[in-house]
Amino acid sequence: MRAIPGRRAGRARAFAAPFLAVLLTGASGAGAGAAAALPGAGPPAPEPQLTGAQVDKAVAALDDDVRALMKRTGVPGVSVGVVYKDKVVYLKGFGVRRVGDSAKVDPDTVFQIASLSKPVASTVVAGVLGQGGEKDLGWDTPVAGQLPDFALKDPWVSAHVTPADLFSHRSGLPDHAGDLLEDLGYDRAYVLSHLRYEPLSAFRASYAYTNFGLTAAAEAVARARGVSWEKLSEDTLYKPAGMDSTSSRFADFDKATDKASTHVKNADGTWSARYVRDADAQAPAGGVSSSARDMTRWLRLQLADGRLDGRQIVDSAALARTHLPEIVSQPPAGPADRAGFYGLGWNVGYDERGRLRLSHSGAFALGAATAVTLLPQERLGIVVLTNGSPVGVPETLAQDFFETAQSGKPGRDWLPLIAGVLDKQLNEGRSPTDYAHPPADARPARADSAYTGSYENPYYGRLTVTATSSALTLELGPKPLRFPLTHYSGDVFSFETAGENAVGRTGVTFKDNTVRVEYLDAHGLGTFTRAG
Repeated sequence: MRAIPGRRAGRARAFAAPFLAVLLTGASGAGAGAAAALPGAGPPAPEPQLTGAQVDKAVAALDDDVRALMKRTGVPGVSVGVVYKDKVVYLKGFGVRRVGDSAKVDPDTVFQIASLSKPVASTVVAGVLGQGGEKDLGWDTPVAGQLPDFALKDPWVSAHVTPADLFSHRSGLPDHAGDLLEDLGYDRAYVLSHLRYEPLSAFRASYAYTNFGLTAAAEAVARARGVSWEKLSEDTLYKPAGMDSTSSRFADFDKATDKASTHVKNADGTWSARYVRDADAQAPAGGVSSSARDMTRWLRLQLADGRLDGRQIVDSAALARTHLPEIVSQPPAGPADRAGFYGLGWNVGYDERGRLRLSHSGAFALGAATAVTLLPQERLGIVVLTNGSPVGVPETLAQDFFETAQSGKPGRDWLPLIAGVLDKQLNEGRSPTDYAHPPADARPARADSAYTGSYENPYYGRLTVTATSSALTLELGPKPLRFPLTHYSGDVFSFETAGENAVGRTGVTFKDNTVRVEYLDAHGLGTFTRAG
């Protein structure tokens, strides 16, 4: 997620990016050491502070903690893996893959990992760059030329933006640029070719979390190799690392027999598997599926400088670059507060002893929540995968684990605080107008013919309004999606939004041969003009 405050409910897939990462890193002494020092990178990393006995105690507490969090939240299924000193010291599944079915979650159950895809993607790029191909696109090489249809609004930025800029969210693109296009059904190529319409903030001096900015960088690296991103990921990381259940294709997740369905929470507190989330359009940023077993292999590789089972899978120096801060993602609120940083696909934080903590969370509002935290100097890491929309379970479990290792027990009950932050984000971005309840003095609408017809928008494409005997219907997207309109007052209507970025009811205002869709207009791009 972006720094609080966020903007739309669908921003959920970025959860615990800078705000929670800073909160949890600075909350206790559970952090753990810096990555291996690079030449000239400053003082040596702090010595490890945790003992094996301390880690054993934290591992022993996991069963009860997982079950307690599941009972408190109702999350249907959880899978957890812990790596310490290159060994998997904990690997277990809990609960069910799908509510109403008896199949249990196990260490090999495949979950959609959402934004944990980002540090996985940066590992892939590090693996490519470490191979030293002369045609490879480097972290600091402009992507211009690799993606013919990709450009940003400023020509100078278009010519200079690099994979490092896009992986660290410092390109100037606005928060979650392109996500609404994906919700409407547009594919990766369309979204990347239309980012040129998005307004830009200061290049390399501002942070805004963007799934499709990162996707553009990954796609450029893959095209420099002459392969798809999905195949590049397989050949560079998944196959060499023995991550046999991991894929960047939704179809592979969909056909898996041992997979966790996504679930959302109902108003009565129960959970339902109501949605299917195909994230292929942004696969490098949010489309990976994996199991806890596979993710522990990735943790081992991360904590062993790119080595796994005696083989150098990813070059150590190339991997170390991904662990360094590239941009301030969360400025300190006061003199006693710590800043949060974002690296190349990682949240990067430091505790009061200067110890590094790498982390990332992922979430789909439509039903997944995940988290990973690494303490490189301690060679300790945890991954938590769940099949429920974000309510704080992965982040709380990881925080409890590290605090128990450091201090013998958690410092506080983290779940209410974390859940409150996530709930606030899920509900931000909703319209201040209650369209479900028109005013008592609502003005009547004009005849349907005043509104029907086709409208064009260079970013969102065509919008069509049609009339039936019962209602006006708005159509959007390439398929298209159909939204029944409800009259509010005068020339103002509303419809119920849908998809990952849904924000409840949003306004639709007709005026002078134009129609403005409120929730599409966050960046000033939501006005359509009547065609012809």
